[in-house]
Amino acid sequence: MRSPFAPFVALCAISCATEHRQFTNEMAQSATSYLARAAGEPVGWQRWTRATFSLAARLDRPILLYIGAEDCRGCAAMDRETYASAEVGAVIDSLFVPVRVDRDERPDVAQRYGVAVEVLTGLRGYPLTVFLTPDGSAFFGGTYFPADDPVTGRGIKQILPEVARSFRTHRDFIVRQAALVRQLSLNRQTGAHGVLEPGAVAARVDRVRAALAQAVDHRLALGTVAYGQAAELALAAAARSADPKDLRLARALLDVLADSGDVLAAKGERDEPPMVVRAGMVRNLALGWGLIEERRYWEAARRGLENLLAERRLDEPNAVFADRAAYVIGAALEAATAIGDSAAERKGVAALDTLLARSYVAGRGVRHGPGDSTETRSLLQDQVQVASAAMAAFRATGEPRYLQVAADLAAVLERDFADPLGGYFDASEADRAVPGLVDRTQQVWDNLLPGANAWAARVLLQLAEATGEAGYRRRAEATMEAFAGLAPTDEVLASSYLTVAQAILATR
Repeated sequence: MRSPFAPFVALCAISCATEHRQFTNEMAQSATSYLARAAGEPVGWQRWTRATFSLAARLDRPILLYIGAEDCRGCAAMDRETYASAEVGAVIDSLFVPVRVDRDERPDVAQRYGVAVEVLTGLRGYPLTVFLTPDGSAFFGGTYFPADDPVTGRGIKQILPEVARSFRTHRDFIVRQAALVRQLSLNRQTGAHGVLEPGAVAARVDRVRAALAQAVDHRLALGTVAYGQAAELALAAAARSADPKDLRLARALLDVLADSGDVLAAKGERDEPPMVVRAGMVRNLALGWGLIEERRYWEAARRGLENLLAERRLDEPNAVFADRAAYVIGAALEAATAIGDSAAERKGVAALDTLLARSYVAGRGVRHGPGDSTETRSLLQDQVQVASAAMAAFRATGEPRYLQVAADLAAVLERDFADPLGGYFDASEADRAVPGLVDRTQQVWDNLLPGANAWAARVLLQLAEATGEAGYRRRAEATMEAFAGLAPTDEVLASSYLTVAQAILATR
């Protein structure tokens, strides 16, 4: 990966005469085990707080932001090979303000800077290594960097002094670069109004089908959330269509999932949480069995569902965040209902009750943080995924209390997250205190979970069907239209959006 300021970086001296300041590693105070394990590293990792940004501004230093996760092989390798080095730690502490973030604890931060790295380099994935100005604007970054690479200059040991020197001697360029990246990133994370036009939607669905067919043929990329959502799109299209090509693709996909679903989940190309990937696979197997009633699909769905609900982490309050847990529970409940597994339904409902008890307060929404956290941050994805799981529980049990939870969370969406121009922001207004999150963004494309705005529209359609209230449908359509003029860098990432779009168009 070539630095965007490489033409002038080469002119900079490698030596950096700068104030040496050691930081106290704050990771022991973290609520997640992933961050807590970094407490022994010889880097003065700071937490993502307003005080940290103020410190960077006072010292007039760039911030080195590192975002990793528990389920990330590249993150483990970089910790082992790069951040365990006392030499690297001393350079970081003397030139930067180092900040470490758990992707799953702060998906809002990860999403924001993941887009920035994609703008800078065209790369997606984790870990994320991003250099920021003290106001939180990214000006350089990438994903995995080795500790030392003197040949290409891509090692952390080579990059650190170059970036620090450039920040001091080419500040005007850095500021312009950061402003440009910030604007381009924001453009990718805000709505672009349009009309749900059947021909345009159909053409986009065809492109996703083609990408999915290629993935099935080569067994590539299927162990990801995005391709799981693409599979759901293809199955939904096959259920509505009499086209034999759609059924052939559905059968080929189900064959792969039935034969090697667990292996695909374990080898996820982007180090995505295996439990989340498996949940999507199980749901697709169950939905596929409803489309093609072949016994082995039912058996694979039942077996996968049993394994999924046996995951101890669903019952451990400190292990799973609300958005991820709710997605898994919702997928399990939808699968259990599809294959008629009442025992699995009871287990799924019990898991949802546990999640609601620890994370949900009526009228206030869902808290993202782990069970013993004092974190009260409110994120769109948490509200949407819990509402979706509640709707799945309502369909499974008929109990009105789950419908009431979903309706309450829909009201929270409107009160705390709604954009007057359409769609929903990723975080509530109260979560804009840290400089890097001042700009409010809107996530619609699939990533580590289905796109939050697409899933919000899905929940609203389900509420409209369950209650008969037309207002929910109008809100769903307005949400979809808010993004109709926006296109992702990879059409597969629009699969959830296109699934909901087709559902809306089919009932007009």
